[in-house]
Amino acid sequence: MHFPTTLNRADAETLLIHEADLLDTRQLDDWLKLFTEDGLYWIPLDPAEEPGQNAAIVHDDTLRREERVYHLLHVEFPAQSPPSRTLHLIGNVRVQEHEEGFLVKSNQVIYEMRTGDSAQVGIGEIQPLVTTMEHICRPTDQGMRIVRKTITLMNHDAWLGNLTFLL
Repeated sequence: MHFPTTLNRADAETLLIHEADLLDTRQLDDWLKLFTEDGLYWIPLDPAEEPGQNAAIVHDDTLRREERVYHLLHVEFPAQSPPSRTLHLIGNVRVQEHEEGFLVKSNQVIYEMRTGDSAQVGIGEIQPLVTTMEHICRPTDQGMRIVRKTITLMNHDAWLGNLTFLL
């Protein structure tokens, strides 16, 4: 089977839309397969820093991503009971070459809500998360895979509510 070694904007958009669909439909085991074995899922506190320099909102290597997905799918815990529903809107996709493959930049708005008991604060309200994302992608024998997904929240330096779901 032949897999592309280049990445144009249309193919990058297809990859981002596929990833968003997997997240929005909670096909999280399939989402895990989009990453390389050394892949990183990272939400920095300070977007000017590099991964591992300081504390982060999320800093998940392969094992930590697998643990997070297992908990989201198989363990009932209050912050995700009931589970969040999400909807990703993707725009301003740009692609450039990168030393590890390709850098795909995008702006995304992720809408999140949870249903449940009306006594719970924020339940039933739709919460938008405005982000810029960078996906470093590498061609592999299985197709284009994510080496690093960096999510910069517009409000990274403000109070953040329930981020116990995947962006």
